[in-house]
Amino acid sequence: MRGIYLGILLAGVFTFTACKIEKKQTEDLFPDGTKVSAWFSDNSKIKLEDLGKQYNIVDFGAVNDSTVLQTEIIQKTIDEASANGGGVIVIPNGTFLSGALFFKPLTHLHLADGATLKGSDEIENYPFMKSRMEGQSIDYFAALVNAYGVDGFTISGKGTINGNGLKYWEAFWDRRKENPKCTNLEVSRPRLVFIQDCDSVQVQDVKLINAGFWSSHYYQCNYVKILDLHIFSPHQPVKAPSTDAIDLDVCSNVLIKRCYMSVNDDAIALKGGKGPWADRDSTNGENTNIIIEDCEFGFCHSTLTCGSESIHNKNIVMRNCKVSEATRLLWLKMRPDTPQKYEYITVENIKGQVHSMIFVKPWRQFFDLKGREDVPLSYSDHITMRDIELDCEIFFDINTTEYDKLSNFTFENLTITAVNDDYNKELIDNVTFSNVVVNGKKIE
Repeated sequence: MRGIYLGILLAGVFTFTACKIEKKQTEDLFPDGTKVSAWFSDNSKIKLEDLGKQYNIVDFGAVNDSTVLQTEIIQKTIDEASANGGGVIVIPNGTFLSGALFFKPLTHLHLADGATLKGSDEIENYPFMKSRMEGQSIDYFAALVNAYGVDGFTISGKGTINGNGLKYWEAFWDRRKENPKCTNLEVSRPRLVFIQDCDSVQVQDVKLINAGFWSSHYYQCNYVKILDLHIFSPHQPVKAPSTDAIDLDVCSNVLIKRCYMSVNDDAIALKGGKGPWADRDSTNGENTNIIIEDCEFGFCHSTLTCGSESIHNKNIVMRNCKVSEATRLLWLKMRPDTPQKYEYITVENIKGQVHSMIFVKPWRQFFDLKGREDVPLSYSDHITMRDIELDCEIFFDINTTEYDKLSNFTFENLTITAVNDDYNKELIDNVTFSNVVVNGKKIE
């Protein structure tokens, strides 16, 4: 009996230990091994009734007319809400034309089903002010929707924020004909949404379309949830230039979930600064702890891009996504005039079609060392791509210089069809191919 009892006891201990091991194996971790907090598991929606008093813009004199500029009326509604302890500004069914709007502490934006907040296509309706653009803290034009220092800010509802960008797009391409090397900032264009210095932000359910410039830009924000958005700007018949869907700029703890993105530039771009001394500028910084999951990507230059204005990205996960018409799945822009480090990035469980699965090359479009004699080094380290099924033109689109340092790359459980199936392991220090099948052949 004693032997039987001991056997049962040992079996129980083994089972308990096995459960602990299994739990540890399935625990959600960031690529560097740190635990993903429970905050990322909560994707519940903000309810309109929980946002305080509702301020309907029609009650303040707004009219359903897409040709009448109503910036002052809508801003008055925001100001009234702020003066009375906060609340939610409601855009009702209809189309309302506006220039730049500035949300204040304890105020929110809700767009009812059938509502459209339409941006003016006259740049004078967007103040030129202190802002952040292309990795620089500079004066630039305000966005259509702006929130500076509004902790807890939310944008919700089934409605649409429409940038009305055609006039801006045409002006940009006219300038490019005059000067093929013109920069994005040479043609004055507003972003659709700009959120700066805000913690605990949630943007959910709305449609962001036809941006004049970037579709949404978050700068120095922490704890941001972007849920179930539909973000679209066209690539034909007129290309909507530089309409990135989501730009994260010096942000930490960000969840992007169940979003659809199709734009004429990068879908998700991680930014944070540029230039030969960018890492010494206190207005720049890193992006950390970013999870992108259950999303769908249409046409875009890349689903996930590090750069071109980026100095440090760490603990970035993109998983459980579908992609079609994208030029690149993962783009690491190695900018030779900027010190960069991209580390602990994982792309996993992806299905679909792209041109290049991974693209890593020097990005020299606006190269400027600004007098610095040595060339800063760019590092990509601990990059993992696994559990991926793709049809693509190019499997391994990588080329480096002496200033680009690639290390600890892992490719695991890939099933790829590619027109160009070449690869060069010598470009990466410590690269692992595990169960990688390209055009029916396993890479050893």
